[in-house]
Amino acid sequence: MGLIRNLLALIGLAVVAACIYVFVNYGDAIGRFDPNAGKTYLQLSKDILRTGSAVDATVWKVPLEEGVSAEDAEEAMKSVANELNISNVGELPLSKDVEAKSGKPYRFVKVFMFCNSLTAAQMMDYSDAYSAYLPCRITLLQDNQKKFWIYSLNMDLMLYGGSPLPPALKAEALKVKSSIQEIMRRGAAGDF
Repeated sequence: MGLIRNLLALIGLAVVAACIYVFVNYGDAIGRFDPNAGKTYLQLSKDILRTGSAVDATVWKVPLEEGVSAEDAEEAMKSVANELNISNVGELPLSKDVEAKSGKPYRFVKVFMFCNSLTAAQMMDYSDAYSAYLPCRITLLQDNQKKFWIYSLNMDLMLYGGSPLPPALKAEALKVKSSIQEIMRRGAAGDF
């Protein structure tokens, strides 16, 4: 029992030392982060520990509801995007490309590229690095168990992970986040 207590004490000491190191060396920079940065990074850490994958931890995923076909979900997403003034700027029928190149059937995977170009321009005017997040991708796919899902990049790190965005830009980015989540939710329900 004493060995376990001493081991836990050493781990606690290491954590405290790490916190002091981070505060001393990076405290000023961290103090300039968005007020939601800590919560965002804590959730990211929990999701990585839960899934064992940084990739899985940085996406949103929604299962298609019972009885909703891939075609229904696709049409619903396009309809909702149009309703929300989000342009469908491209589609990649990935499974068809895989099949054409491999000569073998492949599970359904289609990537949709949605964008509010005016907000995209504002984001790039703020930082060219935001171009890597554009356009907003939503993937409709069939997993290996034949279940359909809708995936998209979790935008919270982009929104809260560093210095606060200017208020007007943040408001626009939050609208895009809300729109993408609405497209996913209603697509999964087949809700035109």
